[in-house]
Amino acid sequence: METSRSLQTRWWELSGQDPLLLLKTLQLLWTKKEMKKLKEEIRRGFAGLEDPLAGLLDMLESSSDWKGKGHSLGYYISSELQLWMKEHPAVQQSGTKLKKLQARAFRILEQCPANLLDPLISIYQLHTADRNYLLGHVSHLYHRGDYKEAAILSIKLKLQPDQDVEKMCAPLLFQDKINLVEDYVGEHPELQCRLIQILDTWCEPDFNIRDVARQYQGLSRYKPDKLNRKMLSKLIFRLLDRFNVDPALCPNVINQRHLRTLNYLFYKRFVEKTMTQENWADHVQSTVGENRWLQGHLMELLLRHCDLSTAARWAQRCNLPEEMLPSEVADELQKLEMQERVEETTKEENYKEVKKKDYYQLPIPRANIHLLQNWDEMMQCWEKVLKPGQVVGIDMEWRPSFGMVGKPRVSLLQLAVRDEVFLLDLPRLLEQAELKDEKEKLPHFIQMLYSNAAITKLGYGMSGDLSSLAATCSALKGMDKQSQSVVDLLTIDKLLQKSSIDWKKGGLRVDVLPPEQSCEDGELRQPEKGLSLLVQHVLGKPLDKTEQMSNWEKRPLREEQILYAASDAYCLLEVYEKLCKDPESFGLSSDLTESLVRKPSVKPRAKKHLNKQEVPSPSGQQCKGSDRETPRPPAPISPKEFSVVCDNMLQGLGRYLRCLGVDVRMLENEDDHRKAAEIARQEGRVILTSGLPFQTLQSQVGEGRCFSVNCSGKAKEQALQVLRHFNVRVTLADIFSRCQVCNCDKYLKVPKERMRQLVEGSRRSMGDGSSGCPTSDQEPPGRTCSAAQPSSTAPGSTGPWGADVGLVGSTALQVAAIPPGVLDKAELTDFYCCTRCGKVFWEGSHFGRVVSQFQDILVTTGDEQRIYELN
Repeated sequence: METSRSLQTRWWELSGQDPLLLLKTLQLLWTKKEMKKLKEEIRRGFAGLEDPLAGLLDMLESSSDWKGKGHSLGYYISSELQLWMKEHPAVQQSGTKLKKLQARAFRILEQCPANLLDPLISIYQLHTADRNYLLGHVSHLYHRGDYKEAAILSIKLKLQPDQDVEKMCAPLLFQDKINLVEDYVGEHPELQCRLIQILDTWCEPDFNIRDVARQYQGLSRYKPDKLNRKMLSKLIFRLLDRFNVDPALCPNVINQRHLRTLNYLFYKRFVEKTMTQENWADHVQSTVGENRWLQGHLMELLLRHCDLSTAARWAQRCNLPEEMLPSEVADELQKLEMQERVEETTKEENYKEVKKKDYYQLPIPRANIHLLQNWDEMMQCWEKVLKPGQVVGIDMEWRPSFGMVGKPRVSLLQLAVRDEVFLLDLPRLLEQAELKDEKEKLPHFIQMLYSNAAITKLGYGMSGDLSSLAATCSALKGMDKQSQSVVDLLTIDKLLQKSSIDWKKGGLRVDVLPPEQSCEDGELRQPEKGLSLLVQHVLGKPLDKTEQMSNWEKRPLREEQILYAASDAYCLLEVYEKLCKDPESFGLSSDLTESLVRKPSVKPRAKKHLNKQEVPSPSGQQCKGSDRETPRPPAPISPKEFSVVCDNMLQGLGRYLRCLGVDVRMLENEDDHRKAAEIARQEGRVILTSGLPFQTLQSQVGEGRCFSVNCSGKAKEQALQVLRHFNVRVTLADIFSRCQVCNCDKYLKVPKERMRQLVEGSRRSMGDGSSGCPTSDQEPPGRTCSAAQPSSTAPGSTGPWGADVGLVGSTALQVAAIPPGVLDKAELTDFYCCTRCGKVFWEGSHFGRVVSQFQDILVTTGDEQRIYELN
């Protein structure tokens, strides 16, 4: 026994003196997957080497296994040495010897994958090397066309302040490496500003992005149309939001956004006819401001939609110089008379009088509507609203944002009780509280109202209102978690939309106006929606929403705004009372609590899975609801039952979901967001979008059919968010059950020998130019992909190379895309061919990577678990 141990020790002494002998030993253990022994031998081997740092370089220089992606033996050895050196700090080198080691390490960095960077930088203290030398090495990678590698190394060595941000980031943008660009400037505010300014110059009307792309040679995966102005604009606003940068740095995209707002306002006023002249004019003025470029476009729009006198009035209002005006507008400006303004005002007043017959009217006198702008006036509101047993209708108004960055701030808080309405001017009240050092006074009142279980609070979509309230006053954050006895009438609205029963009021059938039905004044009315539709269902007439898009920040408020705001809150009381008196006539349960109650702490996207709890009735008494206290999650569904359409900013998410078996359609870069709503309605899909388009799209589809994805997350995180929200249960059989190219879910299974025949036939026909198959490096579906069984004409077919193997129409198999050597792999027995596009897949490592990425949500059966072995 002693002799054997001595021989083993002597063997380690000999192998320890030579790093290459040590490497052979480690390679053998790595091949056998004996990881515990491998770790012990690495540490023992480094302890026996005269210079462990040089020894590691000898090993890496003599082996090439570490050059590929994923974990390698080289990475494992480097990581273990890094840990071992923490326990043995004496092995660290310095001076000339360290510089020589660093020079060798840099040569390895030119070829190594990203996961080796951190260990090598730490072991050889590369961050301490001469900065000019580091910059020169990065420059060498850059000029070689390795733009991604140059950027990653710059981030690791923190070289960004000494580099040209445009030079480093432009080729990454052309290669669709946006996440890497964000990481590159992530910790440097000055670089963030510079990047946004550069992208904004690319959005100038006469700028040609192709001229920039020509400066960078060897760009891979570059699509010339990828960075169009629309996509650049979205990217800039995303960066503004993420880095909290001043929008003034990007005047081009801001001007374009304002121009789109102008077009939208003209559409609302002159096409839909749903904005009053005064509201429209107010918004147009605030949009164009003193910007001459926007004022010029305003003139063009006015000439297209209005008469000369209107254009002339706006030219006078904007104080435009004569040289900017078309000749006909300049002539009209000289002849303008005040009488036209009087006629327009008279027309608006007549229109308002006619509308009173068609819309809900406040049943209380004007004297009972109180606009509160100071704390002395607030006392009467305080006493009446906080009275135990009170029922309070709550609504809020804010200035429309028209898609601009930031959350809206509440300008008016409406509180309605029986026979009275209180309108709280929040900006004035908060300003006074600031001056009197009573900042907590107003938040305290609002918190008392929402947290008092003895007071019933009525609202419509209260989660969104509370979110805006928190953005207005930081002391109100978390209010949704403190609220009690809250009734959100949005819940009953959903039930009424689903009900097939005719809504009745006093025996009179109340129908929804069809789209663009004529009213008594002869005007075409847009179909009602939201709270207005609910009020029409229950009370017989809809709300007049023409003041909804008012500038609620402007003071003083107009009389029309005051009446609109009061109606929005007071109608909640009347709707609630009517429903509680006779719920069955509206197709609701006699126990109305089950239809109405909700807790506002639930986010809007989870409203359909609400708790059932106790809620006060109009009389102040508690109605008993269900005893269940936890929200019921949505029923689990399989990826085959889940179909979505992804906005063009979420193509990475779409690819991940399709990879997991979800039926995914993706918008092209040039597609407008509205196409997503069209596809969703026609094909019954859920819209996945992010950021600003969500507000527009969710109003065009049914409840719960539009989901806002976290735009700051990476594609994998977004996929997990979507799967968990909709309770999609992914199994191993779902992975790659759809073609990653065309979304088809039917494969043709072709044995390897038959595929070999098809490939050889393809090569023979190449001389005729009949192949036409694009090359592809896409990896195949996994072992459990759902492949269609061969049809009668499949692999035994004698037709030309794939045109006669059971594919759709005249589709040909893309056998030319199969790399050389794949058919010689012994472990491969079958290939899987998409029956729609002809793409050929085979079993590879991609399946294992996807499983490892999503293993937390995978649902595996016992048989599947035995089949799958993660590499």
